[in-house]
Amino acid sequence: MATAATPGSSDYRIAPALAARLVGVSLLGDALLLALATTAVALLRLPAASLLLIAALGLFGTAVIAVVLRRLVVVRLMEHGYRVSMVRGAGVPSARWTDVEDAVATTRLGEKCVLIRLRDGGSTTIPMSAIAA
Repeated sequence: MATAATPGSSDYRIAPALAARLVGVSLLGDALLLALATTAVALLRLPAASLLLIAALGLFGTAVIAVVLRRLVVVRLMEHGYRVSMVRGAGVPSARWTDVEDAVATTRLGEKCVLIRLRDGGSTTIPMSAIAA
């Protein structure tokens, strides 16, 4: 998880729609786990109360994931540079502003992005749908 913002920095958190999708995947995982547990309870003749425990643990885990996602910083712009986290395939995850050649708005695979091009030929791509901005 990212650290707290420092004076002179700007944080951009995960987009609510993306966070909702990730929580939805977690809930689907809970449902699959509960289905498997129900089968195990029936076959092994375990107490039915164990299903309540498994369901409660799954929902607790999903709640923890939701809280972590709410606090997750995807892009941090600081006085000396930037840092991108949790974006698969973003390219260079961090760089100093002195290493940046330019930043342009572009479209990649039909999605609006910010492309930060570096002087050494590297780049960072930030999909706009991933950040709450």
